[in-house]
Amino acid sequence: MRFLIPLLLAATAADAHYTFSALIDGGTSTGDWVAVRKTVNWQNNGPVTDVTSDDIRCFELSPGAAAAQTVNVTAGGTIAFQANPDIYHPGPLAFYMAKAPSGQTAATFDGSGDVWFKIYEEQPNFGGQALTWSSNGMKTPSVTIPKCLADGDYLLRIEHLGLHVAQSAGGAQFYISCGQVTVSGGGSGSPTELVAFPGAYKATDPGILININYPVPTSYTNPGPAVFTC
Repeated sequence: MRFLIPLLLAATAADAHYTFSALIDGGTSTGDWVAVRKTVNWQNNGPVTDVTSDDIRCFELSPGAAAAQTVNVTAGGTIAFQANPDIYHPGPLAFYMAKAPSGQTAATFDGSGDVWFKIYEEQPNFGGQALTWSSNGMKTPSVTIPKCLADGDYLLRIEHLGLHVAQSAGGAQFYISCGQVTVSGGGSGSPTELVAFPGAYKATDPGILININYPVPTSYTNPGPAVFTC
């Protein structure tokens, strides 16, 4: 029995974590790790907790190893990620994009440098016994690609930030994946507030170092840049 208890605890911890393994376009899934770069946590579902680590960018198992496919998406349309098993922890969902520079594709681009812009961030629900988020329990979180975004190849980064034990530095849990997309039908939009990963966040940012339970916050500041809008 003394050996069984640690195994059960480990299994419970793994079940409480999650990955984002596939893109879903028009209701059709690409399949796991086909258009999404395989992450370090593809087997154990564990999070990134160090915002200064290169893992905070795309959490790639083999940095520089592209996914096999790139998905075509239309500017103004929506695309989703598959969560496995679902978004379990309370905390905000965010989406970022980074345009592949001239001469590169979504498959060859590593996402380094001040290239990332935010296209969505989630605010919590206030007024309860703790901060809560509508993304909690989601299986296929989706985002709308900005209608004015310039055509081209992009990395699409999903980030869910688990804040259930974020009251001490290093307690926040980041669940991250990067998909490969080609945007068409867009415009001339060019985001100006660009950030790098790592670099965009500090462990002491008020949206990362926070007790969501007591005293219950009455406001929340999402980490990172403002959301790009057309």
